[in-house]
Amino acid sequence: MLIDERRPARAKGAEDGCALVPDGQALRAWVEAMSVPRHALAEAEENRRTRKRLCDALEACGLAITVQGAFSNVLALPKDREKRPVTLVAAHYDTVPGSPGADDNASGLAVLLECARLLTQHCPEAPVGFVCFNAEEDGLLGSRDFVANALPVLDRRVRAVHVLEMVGYRRRSSAKQKAPLPWLPRSLRTPDFIALIGRGSSNKIVESALECPASPDTRVVAARTLGPMEKLLPDLTRSDHFAFWREGTPAVLWTDTGDFRNPNYHQRTDTPETLDYGFMQGVGELLATMLAAGASRSARR
Repeated sequence: MLIDERRPARAKGAEDGCALVPDGQALRAWVEAMSVPRHALAEAEENRRTRKRLCDALEACGLAITVQGAFSNVLALPKDREKRPVTLVAAHYDTVPGSPGADDNASGLAVLLECARLLTQHCPEAPVGFVCFNAEEDGLLGSRDFVANALPVLDRRVRAVHVLEMVGYRRRSSAKQKAPLPWLPRSLRTPDFIALIGRGSSNKIVESALECPASPDTRVVAARTLGPMEKLLPDLTRSDHFAFWREGTPAVLWTDTGDFRNPNYHQRTDTPETLDYGFMQGVGELLATMLAAGASRSARR
């Protein structure tokens, strides 16, 4: 595993108008609206209501909505007659039973929805789609079903997937977090960064985050892996990116590192007031700006 980081600084180009900045109040409103226990089976009615809310919000962005598969994943794609290859932004919408799931994973859903709004309003030509997985907390059932049954018959190629998994918890005081491996840099003990984790061909996407001029106040840690790194670090298998890694589609995990820093992980205390919405805004700005820049490069080719 190779690790690099970009510390907060006024990056060149950060004020040139190229960045797409999420609405912080909208992020908070989405998290507050969705922070109810919504396990796919134990809280099936709230799970269904959350799915309906996501469908309505993504449809309002002008995207074509499909509820896919046995686990009711929500797929939203551009209405593109040319069926150009797309990049997907993904997040899961279920929780463990009993947990409101503000960080896990209303935070990822809120950033996804704001990215959808920003891109469809300001960069409508960007070939970006969105997918909200269900039953992630039950062995990644939704994303596994999507990869096995939807991806092979999709009417366009998927270039890459950005998976948002807990992106709202940051502490900048003397707080410390656990490290998954003892030899990782000591700087990773401070829980104030967003981690982007890639494997193989997606490592180039991870590297590009370090150069992106957006979100200069956000500390970014880029982790590049090769081969079956999950044998050494099983935590790499615990989110929906792993279904794509196994299938061979480039995927990047975006995470605040979850239970390595957040004491509310899978608890009833995972509530909206524990999150840092400025941090979430920075994560969304970075992602939306990277996606818009990628669309611009593709258009020039």
